Amino acid sequence: MQLNTTNIHIMHEDPVMTAGLRAILGEHAEFTVSSHAVCPHALSMAQVIVADYQSGIAAARQMPQDRYSPAPRVLIVTQFDKEWEVRMAMDSGVHGYLLQGCSAEELVKAARLLSQGLRYLSEAVTRCVADSLSRESLTGRETDVLRLLAQGCCNKSIARELGIGVGTVKTHVKGLMSKLDATARTHAVVVATQRGLIGPSQQRAAALKPKPIMARPQNNGFHNAALQ
Repeated sequence: MQLNTTNIHIMHEDPVMTAGLRAILGEHAEFTVSSHAVCPHALSMAQVIVADYQSGIAAARQMPQDRYSPAPRVLIVTQFDKEWEVRMAMDSGVHGYLLQGCSAEELVKAARLLSQGLRYLSEAVTRCVADSLSRESLTGRETDVLRLLAQGCCNKSIARELGIGVGTVKTHVKGLMSKLDATARTHAVVVATQRGLIGPSQQRAAALKPKPIMARPQNNGFHNAALQ
């Protein structure tokens, strides 16, 4: 009797990862494995797509949303483990999420479950999603304020940037600090960075922001530009 196999198509941007994924999955007779770099037209026959983060999200967003559609299931294998990265992938329609440090056995298990119409999240990713659901989310405006805080902006600068009053900025800062369980503005930024609520671009912007320059003492007094 002929074994029914699952067509798995690998769309990973890293050639080394692609080779490794293909080698591991190809050892199992239940899988027929192809890679996008070698055989792109095999995508049309795929039942499970194994992809990197960006390719996986793009593929998931292009799939029909009809639950009865025979569209392929998408499994992401990535190093991205931040809360917002995982949530974005799941919200985009991804069916499985593995971190690159997973075992070969877990990869095979995930591919098998997706082929059966189920979902799979690695243990670390499951904890991340569960933790995020148990916390109160920041509002859109609080997120805007947090982003500017991470860039080193003061309340006046944030108010000017967002077109709101300084008092409103203070209210948003107080709210986001409470939700992040932070004791200070800088602590809020640290917590947000650890949770992945602030992307790398904001962190780089903060690091590159010029520091205030202390003027030389004149007439036995100091002029501190940072206090103005």
